[in-house]
Amino acid sequence: MPSFVNPAKCDGCKALDKTACQYICPNDLMVLNKELMKAYNQEPEMCWECYNCVKICPTQAVEVRGYADFVPMGASVSPMRSTEDIMWTIKFRNGQIKRFKFPIRTTPEGSAVPDGGWKTATEDLSSPVLFSEPESLGLPGVIGFKK
Repeated sequence: MPSFVNPAKCDGCKALDKTACQYICPNDLMVLNKELMKAYNQEPEMCWECYNCVKICPTQAVEVRGYADFVPMGASVSPMRSTEDIMWTIKFRNGQIKRFKFPIRTTPEGSAVPDGGWKTATEDLSSPVLFSEPESLGLPGVIGFKK
């Protein structure tokens, strides 16, 4: 089941331009109806069910089915996101509720180093060397084939 926005819960992130779900969707599926100020999935058949929109929604208006590895058939799942973790709430068919936390960061927010601390081997985009090679592989230099 692709993502579905519950219009009763959605406030359009009180946005003038872009909602949180529009910003985070890797497939650019989420759209803001500017007349109603409600978000919706414009192409549900293209949804990957990646949970990005579900996790970022501040009003918990976006819903998707739970993955079978942690949510059994017929149960519902809703995540509540904070800056450090996500609180997952699972409601089973029999009414039982379980909650668990999962950390979303291993470093303080804003402190991640884009290059991972490795120096760039080359600025030449046509080079066969990957970004951090050869240093990240522990090699003294680039290994190549003899011509």
